[in-house]
Amino acid sequence: MRITRVLGATLLALGLAAGPAAADSSPSPSASDDGKAPTQAGTSFRTAAEIEQGQRATASGSTGDYLYWSFPADTGQRPTVEATVKLPDTHGSQTWQLDVYDGLRRRQSCQYGATTRTAAQGASSVELACVLRTVRGWSEPWADDPLPGTYYVRLTVVDLGASDLGQPVGAEVRVGSKDIGGAAAVDGSLGKPLVPGIAVKADADEDGSKTAVLSSFGSDDGWSSGWWSDRWVWTAIGGALAALAGIGGYALTRGSGRPAGVPPQA
Repeated sequence: MRITRVLGATLLALGLAAGPAAADSSPSPSASDDGKAPTQAGTSFRTAAEIEQGQRATASGSTGDYLYWSFPADTGQRPTVEATVKLPDTHGSQTWQLDVYDGLRRRQSCQYGATTRTAAQGASSVELACVLRTVRGWSEPWADDPLPGTYYVRLTVVDLGASDLGQPVGAEVRVGSKDIGGAAAVDGSLGKPLVPGIAVKADADEDGSKTAVLSSFGSDDGWSSGWWSDRWVWTAIGGALAALAGIGGYALTRGSGRPAGVPPQA
């Protein structure tokens, strides 16, 4: 009975200690749209308009244009990109596609989501979505695993009639993520996040033109890649439980210590 009480008390203490770690794996709150989201999209990787997670960016364009945005994603996050294309009143059947690339401009596969959809004739809009794989802190050079840094979103039409080419459309892009936590942790981290290229600032110069600068996503935004994750908490819990199981097994099997054939004393 004493061993049972000790085990119960220890499990309760470990459960209380693991509470904060479990809470860390819950979805992180999205940043509110403070009105600073871009209202124009870039036309290439180098001029991709920067957006933060939680923002809702808008843009106007024409069918046939390539529209680009970029956003940061850190270790342990599982980003979700959603796009809505508002089509003209009169149009034929159109097929739109949403692609997501990492900082090395490698196209990233989606866990789920409709990245290519066809809008029927006369449809008012078409919606696309891509849920990326969880961003890893480290990967082999030959692998295409998502790594912390800048991610690019490209939205374009891939199939339409010749009469619809060049018609005005509106686009809306939303980016969010879920914090997966230690469940996706790996033993290693990047020396620097993948933040290459040039991006267009949301602020305009005095003459009204936009300025091309080095991407503003960087370590100042709080990149969390490193050795610590809540996986260490669960590892410690597993070690403690294994030690307790060993102690309990020893106490149950060691016997009374009397030599064989010697009766117990009165």
